[in-house]
Amino acid sequence: MEITTLGIGSRVEHPHFGKGVIVDVASESYITWFKSQQATKNISKDYAELRVLNAVEGAEGGSTNITLSDIEEALDNILERRLHEMQLVPMGNKWNNGMMILKPSDSSLQAKEVPIETFFHKIVMVRDRLRLIEQKINAHKVLTDEEKVDLQQYVTAIYGSLTTFNVLFKETHHQFKGMAGKE
Repeated sequence: MEITTLGIGSRVEHPHFGKGVIVDVASESYITWFKSQQATKNISKDYAELRVLNAVEGAEGGSTNITLSDIEEALDNILERRLHEMQLVPMGNKWNNGMMILKPSDSSLQAKEVPIETFFHKIVMVRDRLRLIEQKINAHKVLTDEEKVDLQQYVTAIYGSLTTFNVLFKETHHQFKGMAGKE
């Protein structure tokens, strides 16, 4: 079996570490950054259980030199992709096929019914956009650390305001966490 060398930037999935991005290529392994580990791992090129999600053509005969500009460009591409990527977040089973009813106090006005799934989808979109804003703040080239911390406090306060909706989430790790949730 001929082994095709994956290039830097290839997206892969490991059965234990989850999804990752190849950040360097060694002679017999891929150095891969895994979000779940917040670290890189050396994965053998012939590891059969490594699933390729998005291949980038590799350089023949070994790795190429990576510049800071290459890394910045890759991060910009990842952040841009994440802006349009939807993560599947499960809603609590008790809310399936439920209806949210907004009833005005004025009885002459009609109530508004919204499927809970639709409302939940909007809440998840807000959460994902806030996470993207956090990433962009942290990766910003011009902001000082003090300015980043100041902006992060606003984002954290927004998360705290949204904790009311945590009841809709099936899994607690998807929920909003405000200041009290920070360690």
